[in-house]
Amino acid sequence: MEKANISDLVYDWNEVERKGRLIPKGFTFFDETLRDGIQNPSVIDPCIEDKLVLVHLMDDLGIAAADIGLPGASKRAFDHCLRICKEIVDNKLKLQVACAGRTVTSDITPMIELSQRAGIPIEVYAFIGSSPIRQYTEEWDVSLIAKRSCEAIDVAVKAGLPVAYVTEDTTRSRPEVLTTLFRAAIDHGATRICLADTVGHATPDGVHNLIRFTKDVIIGLGATNIGIDWHGHNDRGFALENAIWALEFGADRVHATALGIGERVGNVAMELLLMNMKLLGQLGDQDLTKLLEYVETAASALGWHIPINYPLVGRDAFRTATGVHAAAITKALNKGDDWLADRIYSGVPAGAFGRSQEICIGFMSGASNVNHWLRKRGIDGSEKLVQEILAAAKSQDHIMTDEEVFKVIARVNSENGSTVVGGEAPRKIASSS
Repeated sequence: MEKANISDLVYDWNEVERKGRLIPKGFTFFDETLRDGIQNPSVIDPCIEDKLVLVHLMDDLGIAAADIGLPGASKRAFDHCLRICKEIVDNKLKLQVACAGRTVTSDITPMIELSQRAGIPIEVYAFIGSSPIRQYTEEWDVSLIAKRSCEAIDVAVKAGLPVAYVTEDTTRSRPEVLTTLFRAAIDHGATRICLADTVGHATPDGVHNLIRFTKDVIIGLGATNIGIDWHGHNDRGFALENAIWALEFGADRVHATALGIGERVGNVAMELLLMNMKLLGQLGDQDLTKLLEYVETAASALGWHIPINYPLVGRDAFRTATGVHAAAITKALNKGDDWLADRIYSGVPAGAFGRSQEICIGFMSGASNVNHWLRKRGIDGSEKLVQEILAAAKSQDHIMTDEEVFKVIARVNSENGSTVVGGEAPRKIASSS
């Protein structure tokens, strides 16, 4: 049978009236797992070996830059940052390096030392609070914030390091204050402005308004080549949506972390951001098959549990035990069309991200589930065997484990005086049958 055209099989309502909302060329992803990620109160600070593995995976995934930590925080932090920098240099990774620090000289000088010792440029992300609520609490005025900002930027620029100026709590800051601070930062050599939704306050409307305002300030200064970062948190559940809108509204760099781990309820989830940008057709042939490894490595290193229903990387993301679903997938496979099988009951094609569709056997299953399960393991499925497995499945309140299915197979084979053909039962079952 001739394969149908993709456009004939999927009508994409997502693209209706989407024309004109073009994501800027050259946008990049900025990984905050090793900085904001480890600020989460429930994680452990990974050992250096795990951090190095993560850095390599970031590079493999085409992530452009990463914040590797706050080197001014402690000797351990500095030593880890230095080791990461040397790993990047020694292995000629494309991943660009950034470090974070307050707008104080004592946080900037360790970054200068790192750059000099590792022989690699380090982008300085210098942050200071800018919202009225922060000003009131800290007893700061705008002139003091501007003064501290400019002094820190001057130290970095004098040492030849690029600077991204981060106004904490940007999404709750007054426009006249941001205008003053952005102008001062750019005048003193900052090449990027980072808009921080520090407490996860923004909605998509807020993202739109803030980025439009920031672009107007930059244009008004006659500045060129000033980048705009978006750093979002998930307190209201908008982090991922806001990040995608930020790119469409004109930000050219978006921050994210593995599994969205970060302060409080976390940040934008890097794997979901990459997945969605891929599905929106924005990443071309960028290979994302190591996304699962990236997430699992981060989870293990940070001591984090991946929810079973988590999109893309959760255990159940591409797993079904429902008869109707299984029947459709197997029909697609019988057509010899893996593309079709990967999409008939999935809005996310598992194969594009290093995973595969999985059909299980349970209380809502049909013969298609059992036949597929047996076929995947090279086991000949007689009608009697299929019915016995189905009967066992429908008598239980959970999805059958492989061990439970093999027990049924062993029992049926024992009754028939035969052995499993093409498959292997668990040893303890085989030895008892």
